[in-house]
Amino acid sequence: MSNLSNPVLSPAFPGAQGPASRVLADALPGDRVRDVLLVFGGAGLTALAAQITIHIPGSPVPVTAQTLAVVLAGSALGTWRGAASQLLYVLLGLFLPIYAGGASGGSVVWGANGGYLVGFVVAAALIGWASEHGADRRLVIGVAMFALGQLAIYIIGVPWLKVSYPMPWGTAIHDGFTNFIFSGIVKAILAAICMPTAWRIERRVRTGR
Repeated sequence: MSNLSNPVLSPAFPGAQGPASRVLADALPGDRVRDVLLVFGGAGLTALAAQITIHIPGSPVPVTAQTLAVVLAGSALGTWRGAASQLLYVLLGLFLPIYAGGASGGSVVWGANGGYLVGFVVAAALIGWASEHGADRRLVIGVAMFALGQLAIYIIGVPWLKVSYPMPWGTAIHDGFTNFIFSGIVKAILAAICMPTAWRIERRVRTGR
């Protein structure tokens, strides 16, 4: 396994400190065992967050806290570990009641919410890549990154919703995207506050100041 903490010439985003390929999880000791535990931890965090559910009248897709868990997992774990954690979450949900509202099974994946679940994997990978290049170190850049990462979920989820529930595009966009704009912005801001704070804590622990 390659060492993700190898130094590179310069970070791709302003505010990045140290190696550009490094994410928060790389501050932890260990290697293979650490990576496995982190992937399971990311899946577990998403499963727990999925149980915080608010149903919107008229929409088959509920508002949950799991997208916040998705973007945090992607940012903290990096590209492949973040994506792997969400893929593991989707696979475990085929057998365990860990999807939103305690749902489980293939019917969820192939139903209205399936596109959003697939989008979790893509979003975690994209956010992980951006974070590896330092995008999670500053508030403004972080908000943009986390918002765009969530947008990737809806790009996959809305067409999937339209196919699952035959409806006009306007209805699919309203029920599957517009209803979630405000909560998505709030989650992006929360994540963008959490990650720089976590980096500051890591720096103090590492340097002792």
